Amino acid sequence: MKLLQVNSSVRSEGSHSNRLSKVLVERLLAANPGAALTVRDLGHAPHPALDEAALQALFTPADQRNAVQQARVAQDDALIAEIQAADVVVLGAPMYNFGISSQLKNWIDAISRAQVTFRYTANGPEGLLTGKKVYVVLTRGGLYRNTPNDTQMPYLKTFFGFLGMTDVEFIYAEGLAMGAEAEAAAIASATQQIEDALKA
Repeated sequence: MKLLQVNSSVRSEGSHSNRLSKVLVERLLAANPGAALTVRDLGHAPHPALDEAALQALFTPADQRNAVQQARVAQDDALIAEIQAADVVVLGAPMYNFGISSQLKNWIDAISRAQVTFRYTANGPEGLLTGKKVYVVLTRGGLYRNTPNDTQMPYLKTFFGFLGMTDVEFIYAEGLAMGAEAEAAAIASATQQIEDALKA
């Protein structure tokens, strides 16, 4: 088994999403001796945003790219190779201003490449990253689950499904900014959700 852990918190210390993702990964490693782990920390090493220069590089034939364009495409290629190789993806996704972090959005843009991770057919879009299990750890300061203000879960479910990853499980830690008691309860709840998810 090959595991890919993607951290998208901007915090280097004290990140609940990183911490809970690590708990989930440790449980998976314990249950699957010999599994290989790759960690992609987008907060520690942010991926560049998609801009006009990056688009020009992507749409320039490989044999016609200059050195700068080759280097830019290679950055995206590295992220694509990681998720292509992974059997299981564990994503930590804190909520920032009702959405995902810009670091995570840059990762999403990087791995979404036509004819590589998805394609359009006569019957519509087809995801090419199939056969993977995805766990998403959602951490929030307030309470948003099952409300119209939870934009993260529908967006990430749609995104992963578009790329062919339809087996997606969400772990919630909410109320983390609502006092010490609420924080402890949120961590305990998320930890139990992890245990339940791995038993299923």
